[in-house]
Amino acid sequence: MKTYQSNIFIQFILSILLCFNLNYSLAQSTDLNGKKLLIYTKNGKGYVHKNIATSVATLQKICKSIGVETRVSDDPQVFTDTDIMNYDAILFANTNNEAFDNEEQREAFKAYCQSGKSFGGIHSAIGSERKWPWFWKLIGGSFTRHPPFQTFTVKVNRPNHPATKHLPSEFESDDECYFMKNINPSFKILLEADLSTVSENENGKKPFRPERAPLSWYNTFEGGKQWYTALGHSKDLYALPWFQKHLQGGIEYLLQD
Repeated sequence: MKTYQSNIFIQFILSILLCFNLNYSLAQSTDLNGKKLLIYTKNGKGYVHKNIATSVATLQKICKSIGVETRVSDDPQVFTDTDIMNYDAILFANTNNEAFDNEEQREAFKAYCQSGKSFGGIHSAIGSERKWPWFWKLIGGSFTRHPPFQTFTVKVNRPNHPATKHLPSEFESDDECYFMKNINPSFKILLEADLSTVSENENGKKPFRPERAPLSWYNTFEGGKQWYTALGHSKDLYALPWFQKHLQGGIEYLLQD
């Protein structure tokens, strides 16, 4: 517990330094005024993350600061509503397992994305719709497993993207290091885990361990923008300025014309 608290303190100090050196704040972004974002949180049967309320509150705070209107829903009927096309982007915030109740909803969501609208996902969103190959391609892959929650090193691959431009070339984060399969080879990696700093399960078994572990990426898929971050398991992370700025950058990327 002391080690975990120490790591949180170190990350907090890092965030303060970034604020000072990089004018690190949630600034107004006039070109996004009036844009609309649907924050979707449905979880199917299985594990439900305890971070959902915190993640939603943080996303709403970020969006308010940049002039973006939000709606929050965990009802899949929202995708068959007549006003779904009024939203400029949809963000799956810690959804997991079945995100839809029927094929009509899936097809409506697919049509939305193929119309040129944007889609993003946070953390366990990549564990959604595990039997739908099209969704794997959209979000960038499908969840396999993760080692225990721990501190590991994150490397920045593309420092000029809105979701990474505020970050140092590498830094430590307390999180779950997600491993994926069915990876879409067309996505562009933003963040990647340094696997030499990731510890496996205590029993030493390695049922699946990739050579690389991408943590965040972006893409253009079937006409629309896509962005995803695997970070965000702990509720504490959403209070850190560097992570808020990471989320803000992802949202800005999705909503910018």
